[in-house]
Parts: sequence; structure tokens; C-alpha cells
Amino acid sequence: MFISDCRREFYDVIVSQRVLLLVASDVDALCACKILQALFQCDHVQYTLVPVSGWQELETAFLEHKDQFKYFVLINCGANVDLLEILQPEEDTFFFVCDSHRPINVVNVYNDTQIKLLVKQDDDLGVPAYDDIFRDDEDEEEDSENESEGSEPSEKRRRFEEDIIERTMKRRQRREWEARRREILFDYEQYEYHGTSSAMVMFDLAWIMSKDLNDMLWWAIVGLTDQWIQDKITQMKYVTDIGTLQRHVSRHNHRNEDEENSLSIDCMRIAFEYDLRLALYQHWSLYESLCNTSYTSASLKLWSVQGQKRLQEFLADMGLPLKQVKQKFNSMDMSLKENLREMIEESANKFGMKDLRFQTFSIHFGFKNKFSASDIVYATASLMENIEKEEPETTNFIKALDSLSRGNLDKLHQGLALAKKQLRAIQQTVASCICTNLVISQGPFLYCSLMEGTPDVKLFSKPVSLCLLSKYLLKSFVCSTKNKRCKLLPLIMAAPMDVEQGTVIMVGIPPETESSDKKNFFGRAFEKAADSTNSRTLHNHFDMSIIELKTEDRSKFLDALISLLS
Repeated sequence: MFISDCRREFYDVIVSQRVLLLVASDVDALCACKILQALFQCDHVQYTLVPVSGWQELETAFLEHKDQFKYFVLINCGANVDLLEILQPEEDTFFFVCDSHRPINVVNVYNDTQIKLLVKQDDDLGVPAYDDIFRDDEDEEEDSENESEGSEPSEKRRRFEEDIIERTMKRRQRREWEARRREILFDYEQYEYHGTSSAMVMFDLAWIMSKDLNDMLWWAIVGLTDQWIQDKITQMKYVTDIGTLQRHVSRHNHRNEDEENSLSIDCMRIAFEYDLRLALYQHWSLYESLCNTSYTSASLKLWSVQGQKRLQEFLADMGLPLKQVKQKFNSMDMSLKENLREMIEESANKFGMKDLRFQTFSIHFGFKNKFSASDIVYATASLMENIEKEEPETTNFIKALDSLSRGNLDKLHQGLALAKKQLRAIQQTVASCICTNLVISQGPFLYCSLMEGTPDVKLFSKPVSLCLLSKYLLKSFVCSTKNKRCKLLPLIMAAPMDVEQGTVIMVGIPPETESSDKKNFFGRAFEKAADSTNSRTLHNHFDMSIIELKTEDRSKFLDALISLLS
């Protein structure tokens, strides 16, 4: 059931209870969790936080805690499946679900008692009407009992015939209704996509309760930026939500002229800006950032010798000396940095990169520390999927969560260093896939498989890194191929998951087109292909378009997909 008043129907209900928070492993979920934790701290709410990276962990966490807790808050998980069927909870258990995954399962929408959905109502949800998918006429058949024995045989026969006709009509109507129901549900559940960021929904709650702080606003910004970087929402949706947040930013960061001098040194300030679409460039060298950002790398085709020449021409056109470009951004000449954005944008237009600037926010801690929202997203995501030390996922989750607090700048810098390594790894893998023609057209989709032994292959067994790699690869492939048909195809990417168990992880992403609505049909297609071939698959991820599969079942699974999508 949708909640219309978050404060009354959600927060006031749980504020006096013990609450279990189940939080998915993505940056938007972490930001929503931070906002909720800050609210809980204000009101001394007792809660336990359990990170969950998939359905199995969600079920295990629920079974372990269901005796101690009656109130569960699920962040970025749980909306797109029938929760009651999966968890089989007691009747006095309540779930509050704040999830950006769409479409929302219809049973969750129409359950009035146990499931409460914290969802922005102005999202285009398109939920089917109740009467189209649920029917209450269980035993209509039995309502016409035989008449009393005393009636005439002819009368009895006539009634019997009428009864048969009526039952036949009802059965036919039921069959028609069921066929229509299947069609409606297929249309509704066919595509997977994302709605408003959960961090923004939580920030709205804080704002309604007049408890919104600048820190919470920053987490909402990071949650939205995560959706944009992971390519989960359309450009239109991003710009609309940025506009909403911009109003809050000017409200929170408004300074009078005479106040300017009396600001404390460690104060926090958020500012809106049109920044360069270059990954981590303020903490890297401009050259490295240009080489490892998917947009510039794909546009200039940097994996080829010709592309490297174009990069040199691009830098020459801007009039930037190589010595300046290759040193740390902080160390560049101030005179060059002052007009850098305008210089880069002007030259980028000549080289066909018209979208090199985008709307975003930056944060200043005192005089020294300045971060862009995208810096934080890259750093937090890389801490969460850190493979350098063999540590449990929970440890990585806690580190990533801590890096979002402004008191933990050392963790954030650690995340930035990791993010640079990951971006380099992604870019090198993209280059080798394109140069060795690993992306092949399978008819209705493109397919690329990473072999065991590929450099950094362990990193790509993690879902967020694999999705980022797939999106970068598709972008680069579209720029490099001359085949017009291939430019419009979606991509399936596979990477080794667990060599000992013989499993691969597979992700499907929609086509890379200007008008793309970011809707993904691979979730349903994967399910059908697995069912029709009895492939041993595991649909454990909250994103339905990511599955795990036994290596030896891969070829029959792909054959089924090809015939299904052709």
C-alpha cells in the first residue's frame, strides 16, 4: 500500500519501536540510510542495521531477526517482488519499503495491512487497477444447489440445462479475464527501470518534519548523482530532480554579505555548478581523467593510435602544455585553471563532444577540501566493492557508509584512490575487448564474455563494477563500429563469478541511444530463458537484469535468449 503521509504513517509509527534496517549495497541506499540514521539519532530511535546484497541475504537476515523485531525498513530492496510470499512473515510484522526499483509488485501495492511503500507518488507508476488483476469469485460454481426433490422432472431438466449454460458462460468469462490479466501483468512487468532516488524520498521526509540539515541534503544529492552515473535514470528525470534539490541548496546555503567574513573555517557549503563531465579530475591529472572517463574516451576512440593523436590535437587546440595537463590538477597554474571549463568546452564542441558539461553540486569543507557529488559516488562505490583485501562484505559496507560522513575524510581519500584504480581497470578492459573484437553480435543483442585470467577479472565479479564496465563498453563499441544495426542493440556481458563452483555473472543492459528511456527488458527475458532450458541460474540480485549461471549451461541459455528475443 502506498503511504501518502510519510510522517504520520511511517515515522510516527516506528519512532517508539525497535526497528530493523535492511539496506541494499548501492550508493543511493547508503545515502538514504545515512539520512534515516540521522533522524533516528535526533529522536533516540533504537535500530539495528543489516546490509543485504541480494535476496538470499535478505531472507537470512529476516529469519534471524523476526523474533526480536516487528518493524522492518527496507531500503532499495523488496518492492519488485512479492515480499509476503518470499518471507512468509507473521501477521503482526510490518514492512516499510523505500525502493527505487520499478515496477513495484502488485501484491505489495494492494496489501493494505503489512506492506507500506514509501514511494514518490508523482513517479509514473502505471499500476494496473485492482479489479483487473484480483478476483473474489472463488466458488461461484457451487451457488446453484439442486432444487428440492418434489419438483417435476421436466422442470428439473430445464433448470439443469440453464445451470449448465450459466456455468459454461462463467467459465468462459473467467478464461477471458485470466487471459486479459496475463496480458496486463506482462505489459506492466515487462520492463525494469528506476524511480526517484531513495535518498531524495528520505530527504523529503526530513524536510516535512523540519529536521533537514545540510548534511542530509548533501546525501540526497549524492544519491541522485549515483543514479545518473549508473545510468539508471533519463537525462530529463535527472535535470528535474536537480532543480528540486537546487531550491533546497539555495535555502540552506544562503549567505548575507556581512556574514561572509564571520564563517568558521570548518563550515560546510554546497554550491550548484555546471561542472566538467570528467571523472575525479580535481583529484587526478587532467590527462588521466580525460583518458579514463567513458564519455571522452569513447568520443575520441582512445583505444586506437588515431584516437591518441586526436587527444593530442584536442589538448593543443585548448592551448594547454602537456607538462601542465599531466601533473596533479591541484598543482596546475592558477591562470590556466581559472578559465579551464570554458576552454575545454569550446574545444570539445569542435571535437564533437557537445555534452562535456553537466549540472551538479560540489561541497566545500572549510578552505581546503572541495569535492564534486560524482567524486563521492565513485569513492563510495569503490569502497563497497573493494577486492584488495579479503574482507567480509559487511566491513566494506561499513567503510563505505563511514566515508559519507564529513568527519572521515581519510576514508574518502582512500575511496578516491581505489576509484582511480577501478576506472583505469575498466578503461583498459574496454580497450582490450574492442581491440581483440570480443564484442560479437548474436542477432538480437551484442555479447561479450571476459575470460578467466583477464587482468582485473576479480573486480568484475562484483555487480556495480560489472554494470559500469558494460555501460562503458557499449558506449565505446557504438562509437567504434560502422555497422548501423549494431549501434541499436543491447549488450549482455558475462564475467567469471566463482571459478571453484563454476559460475559466471551475467548482466544485460539496454541499447545506447539518445532517446533511451533506460528501461531494461533483460530481467524477464533471463527468467524465461532459464525456465525453458532448465539452466541452473540464481536470481539473487535486486536488479533482475543481473543473474548468476553455471558455466556449462551458458551456451544453451544464450541460445534460448536468442530465439526468445529474435
